[in-house]
Amino acid sequence: MRPCSTPTRSWRRCFHDYFVTHLPQSSLHPDSNHKLPREVASPQDKPTGRQPAILSAARRDTTVVRIPLKSAKHHYGATCLRGGRPRNEDTHQAGTIELPAFAKRQPVSLTRANKLLQEQGAASESGDPQVFYFGVFDGHGGAQCAEFLRDRLHTYLEDSANKFKMQSSLQEPKESDDGHKQVLDLQRNLVNTWKDFVGGYFRRFRPQYFGIFKPSASTDEQGTAVNSIQATLMYSFLHADLDFTAAQASKHTPSLQASTDDPVMSDRPLNDNDILSSPSRPASQNLSNVLNRPIGGHTRFQGGSTCSIALISTPTPTPFWNPASPATIVTAHCGDTRILLCRVSDGKAVPLTTNHHPSAPVEAARLRRFAATFVTDSFGEERILGLANTRSFGDISSKRIGVSAEPEIRTTHMDPSEYSFLVLVSDGVTVSLEDQEIVDIVKEAKTPESASKELAAFATEVAGVRSDNATAVVVRLGGWERRVEGGGGSIGTKEVRDWKKVQAEDPRASRQ
Repeated sequence: MRPCSTPTRSWRRCFHDYFVTHLPQSSLHPDSNHKLPREVASPQDKPTGRQPAILSAARRDTTVVRIPLKSAKHHYGATCLRGGRPRNEDTHQAGTIELPAFAKRQPVSLTRANKLLQEQGAASESGDPQVFYFGVFDGHGGAQCAEFLRDRLHTYLEDSANKFKMQSSLQEPKESDDGHKQVLDLQRNLVNTWKDFVGGYFRRFRPQYFGIFKPSASTDEQGTAVNSIQATLMYSFLHADLDFTAAQASKHTPSLQASTDDPVMSDRPLNDNDILSSPSRPASQNLSNVLNRPIGGHTRFQGGSTCSIALISTPTPTPFWNPASPATIVTAHCGDTRILLCRVSDGKAVPLTTNHHPSAPVEAARLRRFAATFVTDSFGEERILGLANTRSFGDISSKRIGVSAEPEIRTTHMDPSEYSFLVLVSDGVTVSLEDQEIVDIVKEAKTPESASKELAAFATEVAGVRSDNATAVVVRLGGWERRVEGGGGSIGTKEVRDWKKVQAEDPRASRQ
């Protein structure tokens, strides 16, 4: 069976690393009466009868502008440090993507009350409020897979939403049996392709949120629509992983083609043509006609990457960082990168992800048929065929035993100013700092940009010469100005953080 192809040319575009908003024209063309110093300023003329003063703010002309998100230091910050490693295999991404809104609809009374507030935002091309996209990708064995996800995962999301005919949560749902049948066919084709192409674990593969195994054609066992944001994320993750895996399996490095050093070639089963690839199979995974370079480079890449992304949608065009705006966050996660929220009321860290390690009960149950591949290293950590993560993109030699890219998906509805900020970090940060320590460091910073720098630098410093690549992404939410109010601010972990810093500066401690 032919592997799934990548998103079509019509859906391939450059990543939108900016957001769109409305600015009053007065901010672009300042009023001539407003002068500095203040003593030379003149008062405004009295309002005419044609436009009452009380309505002037609501009727003020506005201009749509694009603001680069990565330059908005008061809204977003990202830092990626190499640490003690010879090269940096971490990467990150941030911007907006073309997805239908999935935010929780507001009551009509609130919608009318916030009508003036909505004029401060802007909608996407589809007419829905913009959907923001933030991601952290931690590569291992090289940066090829992490860069693939950074540059192309958003395209899979947009393409999957288009194929699924995903509907906006802010509009009345439209029932379509033909649309559901098309979605089920796409899901069935993807599952069968994994089953025939890789086998092993995927022969009994039943992805969550897929409706093909359920009697109802429109919902899954959780009551989630087959074209929901959860089903779209599951499909796009598995689709992207299949394309990356197929692309690597099709490459035959001359020095390894007949060598037992290649784990894929040496461990190939009897039905090899059904597991990896054959010369007669169309090389649809070589996307040189669509992309400038083949997936993962010109030689076989046997490493992989973890992935944690956060999608933020609002019920109105008012951006999510506005203190009066509610929002919905959907996270999709594979591996041990981490996403945290900081709650305003008590200052506590709220994890949105769990680490996918062999020691995790959920992962041990999922891979119980392959428990013989679990080993414990000299540091007492469990691994699966030498890998620390049981879920990741790539890692083609471990696909048959269940190292898949099935995302852990979680939905969080945020009330206005309920959370102060969002943090995405790689394991180079979490190996040195606990969740609460991470959010307390961010609380002490003035802007998200300075917070990301201080967080990555602190994690690298306390880890010493053995520090891993450290990536930190900090996103401002509605309660940013109140981030130090709950739970005594950042004082709760200050003593522990100071002790870690002293230990890192002690040369005797580094030799132990």
